[in-house]
Amino acid sequence: MPTLIDLRRRIRSVRNSQKITQAMKTVSTAKFRKAQRTVVASRPFWHLFPELMNRLAYWTCDGHPLLERREEKRVEVIVVTSDKGLAGAFNSNLLARALSFIQAKEASASVRLVLLGKKAVGFFRKHDRLVDRSIGDRTDKLTRDEVRELAEFLMRKYAFQEIDAVYVVYNEFRSIVAPRITETKILPLAPNPGTEPSAAWLPDWEPGPDRLARFILPLYVESQLHHILHESQAAEQAARMMAMDNATKNAEDLVDDLVLVLNKVRQAGITKELLEIMTAVEALRENA
Repeated sequence: MPTLIDLRRRIRSVRNSQKITQAMKTVSTAKFRKAQRTVVASRPFWHLFPELMNRLAYWTCDGHPLLERREEKRVEVIVVTSDKGLAGAFNSNLLARALSFIQAKEASASVRLVLLGKKAVGFFRKHDRLVDRSIGDRTDKLTRDEVRELAEFLMRKYAFQEIDAVYVVYNEFRSIVAPRITETKILPLAPNPGTEPSAAWLPDWEPGPDRLARFILPLYVESQLHHILHESQAAEQAARMMAMDNATKNAEDLVDDLVLVLNKVRQAGITKELLEIMTAVEALRENA
């Protein structure tokens, strides 16, 4: 049975850990609210942009390299995780899903990776996979120029026919309770069958469909990368906030259990001392 001093030390240690988890929850809550505002305010644009690109793909037809659809023999997969842990199953579930997705693609194509997040870099370092780009630091602070450079890298590889498709696996923010792991294709920008616009919607181009496509299609790829990063950051902060909240509650429950054990040990010690005193008193009475 543990001694009183051991129990008091353990209670003090758990309470110190509880203060840390409570502080981390507060920080994550502030970051989550900021990320949530960004995601909610920008979702109308992000979600309507693919529909606009679908129409543009039909209107411009052929001629732009990003609209060319080929058989998927070489695939680029972007895996987006966080740089830090303490977020529950946020990273582990995503990495397991990403590995399963990559293995399914490897059955019919060669797969290369772009890794965003320290957890993704560390995970795939243990696996024999070809990695073209890896950013294992400050992924939550990537500048617009850095995201644009990554988008240009992917578009350049696709236009030069070095790859035939680009997929992204990431956590999409849906609710505080749990994110939704999403697999989406961002290249090629070919239209979806059965969603072509009516001929009555054909626009009069100014300055022309080719020049418009050359400007808007790269902007679309860049905006989708921004969308994915912001969704992942909001989901990460929500997951960490919930994980720290659960850790704080578990610490409180553990302290209650330890205090109960402490009281039992102390009561047992008091009872033992009383019994020893009573035994001594009875012994003195018999000797008298």
